Amino acid sequence: MLLSKDSFFFIEFVGGLLNATFGNATELIISIYALKSGMIRVVQLSLLGSILSNMLLVLGCAFFCGGLVYHRKEQVFSKATAVVNSGLLLMAVMGLLFPAVLQYTQTERHAGKSELALSRFSSCIMLLAYAAYLVFQLKSQKNLYAPIDEEGSQNEENSDNDDEAPEISKWESVIWLAIMTAWISILSGYLVDAIEGASEAWDVPIAFISVILLPIIGNAAEHASAIMFAMKDKLDISLGVAIGSSTQISMFGIPFCVVIGWMMGREMDLNFQLFETATLFITVIVVAFFLQEGTSNYFKGLMLILCYLIVAASFFVHEDPSSTGESKRPKT
Repeated sequence: MLLSKDSFFFIEFVGGLLNATFGNATELIISIYALKSGMIRVVQLSLLGSILSNMLLVLGCAFFCGGLVYHRKEQVFSKATAVVNSGLLLMAVMGLLFPAVLQYTQTERHAGKSELALSRFSSCIMLLAYAAYLVFQLKSQKNLYAPIDEEGSQNEENSDNDDEAPEISKWESVIWLAIMTAWISILSGYLVDAIEGASEAWDVPIAFISVILLPIIGNAAEHASAIMFAMKDKLDISLGVAIGSSTQISMFGIPFCVVIGWMMGREMDLNFQLFETATLFITVIVVAFFLQEGTSNYFKGLMLILCYLIVAASFFVHEDPSSTGESKRPKT
């Protein structure tokens, strides 16, 4: 029995959303541990790095590998979905940009308080926007964002041929998820405590470890999933994993950490500093430009990977202003 277009879209979207959510569990667990330790700057940089890694490295590898497998044609994906995600990412950039500019221009009405208050207000708005986005995608306009194939809108007709039997049951999945989440929670504490020591031992900036190395490890699940689905010509799921993960971190993960920090008494804000915010802004513009046609090939993937190498090199030579002192750590 063939799936309807709405049912097929639901599977594609929810599949990408679940992959992104469980893949981001690592970053959120690490962030909560780092917040408890007062390492607010590490939280900011690791979440930023996860966004950059998903948008450039993960998506680039998916486009590249999928393009090599299907080198005789251009793979297609839902342009409407890509546009909506690009808009949400630009909204996230807006939320991060204003606190940074407010501090840089020193135009706060209440010095040391306005920036934090603006960050907390913006975080609540961003969480509301992300919730509205999920409702919009799943309930209101889901027929407008159904995946398409090269011929137009017949992807659902062939979906039954691509169905794969689950290898484990639902309850086995839940048990394994709980076990791995608990294990990650234990390891996260050791990882957070080792960051500063590793930076000194390797003579590598904390910013490089937090923005580049940690996200590559944390995004391993998204990386493998996105490439696997791209090589099966299921780019809409790949985009749901890569771009959907970036959207989830920027519109949910970062604001969530601000709110959790608020509850913990930590002054976690949206001021990621100008260099980091500018890097995110340029990355969003570049990726939105590559997604605007709704097609992909191995050359686009290669360009995204090369862009990520430039970002990585930039953070390797970048000296984070907060690393010169204890500006973001609570004083004891």
